[in-house]
Amino acid sequence: MSAYEPSQLPGLELPGPVFAPAAPGTLDWTRLTAELNTEGVAVTPPLLSPEQCAQLRELFDHPTAFRSTVTMARHRFGEGLYRYFAYPLPDLVQDLRERLYPPLALVANEWARRLGQPGFAPDHEGLVEACAAAGQHRPTPLLLRYQRGGYNCLHQDVYGDLTFPLQVAIMLDRPDEDFTGGESVFVEQRPRAQSRPLVRRPAQGQGLIFAVDHRPVRSVRGWSRVTLRHGVSAVLSGQRHVLGVIFHDAR
Repeated sequence: MSAYEPSQLPGLELPGPVFAPAAPGTLDWTRLTAELNTEGVAVTPPLLSPEQCAQLRELFDHPTAFRSTVTMARHRFGEGLYRYFAYPLPDLVQDLRERLYPPLALVANEWARRLGQPGFAPDHEGLVEACAAAGQHRPTPLLLRYQRGGYNCLHQDVYGDLTFPLQVAIMLDRPDEDFTGGESVFVEQRPRAQSRPLVRRPAQGQGLIFAVDHRPVRSVRGWSRVTLRHGVSAVLSGQRHVLGVIFHDAR
């Protein structure tokens, strides 16, 4: 199989309210794709301004914006709360979901080709339609809140038979100012090798793009499927809020 050519990816224009003023223009999809192919995780420039982060944090305390709330301790997922948005999504969340999807679909389709799996629609509307056909109708974007002592066990966000292989988590608070601890933790399980840990600490407004459940890695026999799980280490002080942008809907 031929190697993926990241330079073929188009830029993603996110003008005005989506980018913070310090990060105008386009995302560097060549760099982000290279990081996703080598690490399974990539850190973006700021996708949200501090004001937009504050608006989303405030939404957490408005239950009518959400379809359900999960108390992590009740299910032994960790310590903290998360809330799934209801349709229609807030404009900002819907905009991020639609604009980030097309370049990520190019990466996802190349990963699918390498692993001999079905591909995905080029636009997010097509993915939502495919989810509906598979019986997956519930929105999956969510807000997460962790207090002191809060953490999230290693897991994968798979909500049905149709799983888009990439998602984005956007930090809404200022690390080391609004909270301490609470690092994003990833564990990759490689075939015939010990698991590999990765830790990332995005700044406020920055996004983490990462594999939902697995990604392809070159092996002596071609491409192997490597599993990735993600979680959050314990928050030592303050509050930590994150916006999770998951592209496929849930059953």
